[in-house]
Amino acid sequence: MTGVLYIVATPIGNLDDISLRAIATLKAVDLIAAEDTRHSKRLLNHLGIETRMISCHEHNETARSEAIIEKLASGSDVALISDAGTPLISDPGYKLVAAVQQAGIRISPIPGPNSAIAALSGAGLPTDSFHFCGFLSSRGRERGAQLEALLDLHGTLVLFESSHRIEALLKQLAQVFPQNLCVVAKELTKLHEQFLRGTAVQLLARLEQDPALTRGEFVVLVDNPASAEENRLNTDDVEMLKILLDEVSVKIAVKIATRLTGKKKNEIYHQALRLRKHGEPDSIE
Repeated sequence: MTGVLYIVATPIGNLDDISLRAIATLKAVDLIAAEDTRHSKRLLNHLGIETRMISCHEHNETARSEAIIEKLASGSDVALISDAGTPLISDPGYKLVAAVQQAGIRISPIPGPNSAIAALSGAGLPTDSFHFCGFLSSRGRERGAQLEALLDLHGTLVLFESSHRIEALLKQLAQVFPQNLCVVAKELTKLHEQFLRGTAVQLLARLEQDPALTRGEFVVLVDNPASAEENRLNTDDVEMLKILLDEVSVKIAVKIATRLTGKKKNEIYHQALRLRKHGEPDSIE
């Protein structure tokens, strides 16, 4: 019988944020594959866990995957952890998990801390639609092009950034998203946790006035709603909605049309009601 690869989320700052299930799993497995064993040793010592660790990071992941699969195939259980948060979310682990999946070995996630979700929960920005973008390029020109590509991605954009690039990111955000409300979530769950709100220009000014604010780890959120014009239904949208209403209920038709068009649910719902009432669409001009 093969073992199980557990994907274990660990704290993003406060060590007491780890779950009881994560603690039990890290104690029970035969081996822990850690992004940085020296960093993770502090957590294991804090929890009184003595399970053997090996490193598994972006530079040795391919080779380590073969060894870990052999371990799993022999019946041993292995836990994968990153330096902080949920493995694979802007952290190593994708190659290992893909290889284990291909080998037909069971994988079990142990959910827990995630800085993107933590930032969304405290930012006060819309969460009905959000897009995780992670770390953008470290090269200014490439990062600018990536931000330009996000203009048409509507909802709350979630970016990661480091202390030595946070000001450069805000400068480019000020150019690409000059009027958008942004939130910089700094040092989440740690002693100096802060949520800074404003336009990119306003946030940049705050960081320039207080250089201490540039220290730490950051989640940057950008409110990028669709314009009223973009939310209006065009002729093709209405025709598609008519076809859906001929086959399914209003509720299901609205759900499908919302997913396919990316338009606001309320706009589609009211159009569906008009179609059902009159048998034909109102003017959409």
